[in-house]
Amino acid sequence: MADAARTAAHVLIAADKFKGSLTAVEVATHVTAGLRRAVPGLSVTAVPVADGGDGTVAAALAAGFTRHEARVTGPTGTPVTATFALRADGTAVVEMAEASGLQHLPPGVFAPLTATTYGTGELLRAALDAGATSIVFGVGGSATTDGGAGMLTALGARLLDADGAPVGPGGGALRSLATADLSGLDPRLATTETVLASDVDNPLTGPKGAPAVYGPQKGASEADVAELDAALTHYAAVLERTLGARAAECAQAPGAGAAGGIGYGALVGLGATFRPGIDVMLEVLGFAPALAGASFVITGEGSLDAQTLHGKAPAGVAAAARAAGLEVAAVCGRLRLTPEALAAAGIGRAYPLTDLESDPERCMAQAGPLLERAAEQLARDLLS
Repeated sequence: MADAARTAAHVLIAADKFKGSLTAVEVATHVTAGLRRAVPGLSVTAVPVADGGDGTVAAALAAGFTRHEARVTGPTGTPVTATFALRADGTAVVEMAEASGLQHLPPGVFAPLTATTYGTGELLRAALDAGATSIVFGVGGSATTDGGAGMLTALGARLLDADGAPVGPGGGALRSLATADLSGLDPRLATTETVLASDVDNPLTGPKGAPAVYGPQKGASEADVAELDAALTHYAAVLERTLGARAAECAQAPGAGAAGGIGYGALVGLGATFRPGIDVMLEVLGFAPALAGASFVITGEGSLDAQTLHGKAPAGVAAAARAAGLEVAAVCGRLRLTPEALAAAGIGRAYPLTDLESDPERCMAQAGPLLERAAEQLARDLLS
């Protein structure tokens, strides 16, 4: 590291959560404690970040948004309490996992064919009711593969089978879809700017589509994947008959396959614009002003690996810091990148907790104290 890093006057901590052990806010708290143990009085600013997936609302709340809650339908039909964030200027941050995420399924239980995004639609409607005029729609961590059909239904769309009855919940039921009527969608959506924030650029269907790539993570067998892919292909074809070529274009657009295809529902039904989640969230969280006052940046997440390089929060933070001429170090639970890969991403050095505790279970259970030790070492190496 250059001498400028060692004499840093002001450190910016912009790290994501350590999934399963620490929230992004907790990561910032522990890193700050470790840094100041090595360099008492060190000036530190924390901007907890997220990339559109789970933890996005928590990051917005840490940035000063107001917390709102709504009782909505969970992925299997059981009511759940979901949180969204709202700022005074009408910007809402809505996280689909709050309503339709894997965390709402019983341990070890999946519903690949029947899990619904209906509750996400209810959550979006609650944000509109609270006064949202623009929505950052973070998707990821979903339990669903229904192409956003449930979400659209909750917002007023009518998806009917050949008998004129509503199709059932989940992606599997879409094979019986005969007609789609989106004319009843909440009219407020037409005047609301919606940004689909995701680090996933998959299309809706096909070898790189939502069922094939992400279905197995949600309990889908090989047969389930084939059934879901066929059902979503049929769903898109029915919407194409209703909406024209735009529906076909949306099915192949980047982000359509995000979160079990809810990206497609957002693109085709909500008029959403797809943007990389970390880019959107850095804007919303006020990262640029914080970066302008920093001399050194610390980022991180639970696992620094190949996925990190494809739109995850640390890569976005490091790219912005490098563009500003600042050096970056990272903290993480485990490190799966070579020094060369880190350097290419703009990260000079990484401090994994597994260097301090090799047992993964103990590492997760003791993540907070271990992170303080890692941050203390980072400060002694690079900042003292």
